Amino acid sequence: MPGHRSGPREGRPSRSRPRPWPAAALPAAVAAVALLGAARLALVDPARPGHYPGCPVLWATGRYCPGCGGLRAVHELLHGSPSAALHANALVVLLIPVALLVYARWTRDRISPRRSRGGICRGQLAVGMVLTVGFGVLRNLPAGSFLAP
Repeated sequence: MPGHRSGPREGRPSRSRPRPWPAAALPAAVAAVALLGAARLALVDPARPGHYPGCPVLWATGRYCPGCGGLRAVHELLHGSPSAALHANALVVLLIPVALLVYARWTRDRISPRRSRGGICRGQLAVGMVLTVGFGVLRNLPAGSFLAP
């Protein structure tokens, strides 16, 4: 039947190709980049001007975005000050364990010979987006000024 494909045609290469890199290479690269970023944040204080770019949202609108203060929060966590980190950006501090869990599941799924359907479902993504937007709005209102960096 024209236009119907029941399998690979003779003479055409199969779409499944062997991976050129080991399965753990990408998770290891992501971990290395994260560790290098954390090392830079531990050594260079984002509260000191001139070392990191400013927030374009804050610059353009004068309002805090959900990420404002995130670098300072991670810097404070790396220096053992969780209360200062929460004051800088509570959302980032609370999302770090979530990010580590997602990274661990992703790494497991890449390395495991038995692929699972792990990942983030639409409902989780929707909840995350609502919380992020809500945090961004609330920290700019007088009632949520305690969330401002």
